[in-house]
Amino acid sequence: MTQSSEPHRSARNEAISGLKREAFDAAEGRESTPSQDAALRHDWTVADVRAIHDLPFFELLDRARRTHLQFHGASEVQLCTLLSVKTGGCPEDCAYCPQSSHYETSVGKEKMLDEKQVLEAAERAKAEGSTRFCMGAAWREVKDGPAFDRVLSMVRGVKSLGLEACCTLGMLSPDQAKRLKEAGLDAYNHNLDTSRDAYRSIISTRTFDDRLATLRAVREAGITVCSGGIVGMGESIDDRCAMLVELARMTPHPESVPINALVRVEGTPLAALPPVDPVDFVRMIATARILMPRAMVRLSAGRKEMSRETQLLCMYAGANSIFYGDRLLTTGNPDCDIDRDLLAAAGAKPMAPSV
Repeated sequence: MTQSSEPHRSARNEAISGLKREAFDAAEGRESTPSQDAALRHDWTVADVRAIHDLPFFELLDRARRTHLQFHGASEVQLCTLLSVKTGGCPEDCAYCPQSSHYETSVGKEKMLDEKQVLEAAERAKAEGSTRFCMGAAWREVKDGPAFDRVLSMVRGVKSLGLEACCTLGMLSPDQAKRLKEAGLDAYNHNLDTSRDAYRSIISTRTFDDRLATLRAVREAGITVCSGGIVGMGESIDDRCAMLVELARMTPHPESVPINALVRVEGTPLAALPPVDPVDFVRMIATARILMPRAMVRLSAGRKEMSRETQLLCMYAGANSIFYGDRLLTTGNPDCDIDRDLLAAAGAKPMAPSV
């Protein structure tokens, strides 16, 4: 080793002090190593997760960032678009949802969109840079028949455009999950929403175990799992950690973990709750990233009320996907121009299509 190379090597070693070698290599674009698999735990407890969640804020962010760089590109963000293909009139009583027939809100019951309308929306989303297109229907559960057949046709159409196809349709039977897989569905969204204990105070028309049964049917059909929750519904910190534990104990972990901030809608039981503290929300993003390193952690509902700085902290802590477009089912979302500015401020670029 020449004398002139010593300062450079010393600086490099100092730069990676406290980091695993493979994490630093991943940040520099090198291939990941088998030791990554050691980080994929499925035996978390609420006490374990609470200890991570409650770390000093900057320490938590640094740990989450190191984990993110070990498994993901430093500056890639997937853009996803979510469209309501059947709006309103849902028989569920989810306390956060303006589409519930139990509450008087500004969202009325609408007829299901036809395939042409959906595919036109998917084409617009692709032109704007989205690579995943998700279709949502305000159903308690999927029922076999013309409406489900229409969804299957929509999935085939979205796939023909070169987009990832995702659906959120309520509860599924194993056979229905299999038919969605055969149509080409890539992912199915079915959020846990909150912890098992807090769940009963939010929803009475279906059980927590009903949700888990749908997720099992999705996994067994070979469809990737998209499941996360909502922060700000009056739950405790332990409830938030317990929800993440439920997800992180799944084998494999969900491929997508959306973290939502409650959107307070007039007419719903949760409309008067205070907004989520930004630091608390960033803590949830960071904790999800540490627990489920390979997952796409999706910065989801509630972004319209978040500052740009809060969203940038979420991205730093491991959120590598946003929902893109001015609507999320029935609630507002930042305009595309605003999100392009957000990505520019982060030095990030949209993720390339994977299909």
